[in-house]
Amino acid sequence: MTFISRRTLLTVAGLSTVAWLNPVRAQLAGKPITLVVPTAAGGTTDIAARMLAEPLGKILQTSVVVDNRGGGNGNIAGQLVARGPADGSSLLVQYSGYQCITPLIQPVPGFDPATSLKPLGHLIDAPQLLVVRGNFPADNFADFLKYVKANPGKVNYASSGNGSLQHVTTELLKDLTKTFMVHIPYRGTGPALTDLLAGTVDFTITTPPPLLPHIRAGKLKALMVTGRTRLAAQPNVPTATEAGVPLVASSWFAVYGPTGLSADLQGRLSLAIKQVVESENFKKRAEEQGAKAVVMSGAELGALGDSERKMWGRIVKLANIKAD
Repeated sequence: MTFISRRTLLTVAGLSTVAWLNPVRAQLAGKPITLVVPTAAGGTTDIAARMLAEPLGKILQTSVVVDNRGGGNGNIAGQLVARGPADGSSLLVQYSGYQCITPLIQPVPGFDPATSLKPLGHLIDAPQLLVVRGNFPADNFADFLKYVKANPGKVNYASSGNGSLQHVTTELLKDLTKTFMVHIPYRGTGPALTDLLAGTVDFTITTPPPLLPHIRAGKLKALMVTGRTRLAAQPNVPTATEAGVPLVASSWFAVYGPTGLSADLQGRLSLAIKQVVESENFKKRAEEQGAKAVVMSGAELGALGDSERKMWGRIVKLANIKAD
């Protein structure tokens, strides 16, 4: 009987992974990968892309750059990748709101994220925080709600665009609390956050990564989180359920490519993305940002998109959300 040591098995496994990735390295040799981001810099989608870029480049032995193409509620960036070369050189770091909600309210002839893009791998999952400007006259959600009800139509909120998850979630909050607040859409979380910090708008509901530095600095106040549990990075902030509102909503961020990608190239890119997301460094960075690294295959990611498209479709109809 021949005995093989655990070290030998790990070495063989490592060599197998290298051998599996070598062909994709050859295909991408000398050709940088562009991670197209459908928002302006500063939002969670942009942060997720930059968390992926460097380690992915090291695994595939090529340069990886981030290209922010905001606008069109994600349709501009999505079409750019869907209609681009199917050689792995152009990939989309996608936000769940654009993948699942935008097609419901702003369809584009010949382009549907569900069928025009090929799912490659999941990156991070994040609940949303309701944050108000630093001088807003409320320090907790109960007082916030009292103020909003006493001032119908005078409180406004920012989102990363009409039909974004921030928009749909806040409209659902309005329905659940029977309140009236004014929506101000922006071309991404970055610009929305800039105006929130300047006091131009009153509040927003969005994912934690771009918010946490400003909450810690006292420039924004976090009043509740839309996750099922409290956020480890903000343990004193109650969940919406604890605050008396049955609202649970999370965003996720993933990588897609054009449908023309060969099955072989799709598999190899998915494996490289999986390696990054499974790494301890990526997990740690995600947790520091108030998010969670989640490994998911392309097939699982596709099923997630289908499921959430149905769920959000009901809410879009309920809130009567239309394209601008």
